[in-house]
Amino acid sequence: MSEHSTHVNVDPSEIDKFSQLAHKWWDEESEFKPLHKINPLRLQYIDGYAQLNGKQVVDVGCGGGILTEALTKSGATTLGVDLAEKSLKIAQLHALETELQNVSYRCVSVEDLAAEQAGQYDVVTCMEMMEHVPDPASVIRSCAQLAKDDGWVFFSTINRNPKAYAQTILAAEYIMGLLPRGTHDYKKFVTPAEMARMCRQAGLEIVNFTGFTYNPLSNVYSLCDSIDVNYMAACRKTALVL
Repeated sequence: MSEHSTHVNVDPSEIDKFSQLAHKWWDEESEFKPLHKINPLRLQYIDGYAQLNGKQVVDVGCGGGILTEALTKSGATTLGVDLAEKSLKIAQLHALETELQNVSYRCVSVEDLAAEQAGQYDVVTCMEMMEHVPDPASVIRSCAQLAKDDGWVFFSTINRNPKAYAQTILAAEYIMGLLPRGTHDYKKFVTPAEMARMCRQAGLEIVNFTGFTYNPLSNVYSLCDSIDVNYMAACRKTALVL
């Protein structure tokens, strides 16, 4: 499955981290439980803007395929890409087991894929990945390059402030145990202002920011107006990426 990559915008420790958990991607009570919980919200948000049925979609940093499959079940033809081979093998196996059509996976960097398939996709998604790469601006530029003119690009990541640190690292990793310790590196969090600047430089117009909130008493996630912690961005490609 491995492909030669000329662009390696990846932290090997991050790949190793998710590779060790690869067999748990589809266990809804595992470390990936939060992703399963928020997945319907992510899909609702994306489909509300992009109207997925009949669209060509690429899911960047797809991991084990949780969002990729949801996008496909909404009527899209979807390519999932990641650099963690073990996670991709799990994604492929799950698609085979569920006999899901119109979905495929590749082990390739987003930069290399963008050089190969510029302007080929109606929708590009890159969720929960920005905070795990050395150069998020490179990812944003490549996602923009993959999108057709007027196409949609969606990102999600974590804001960088004391509240985000308290909730996503102290609480989620150390107190409540919702995520394994060491899942996140605070220094890699991305503020909405930084996201907006990088998107603008890549020829993307941010149409909307939306946040996630979690109620530990009810164990329910929901969308909200606050982007203090976890947030998503819906972007429209407005210019050619140079």
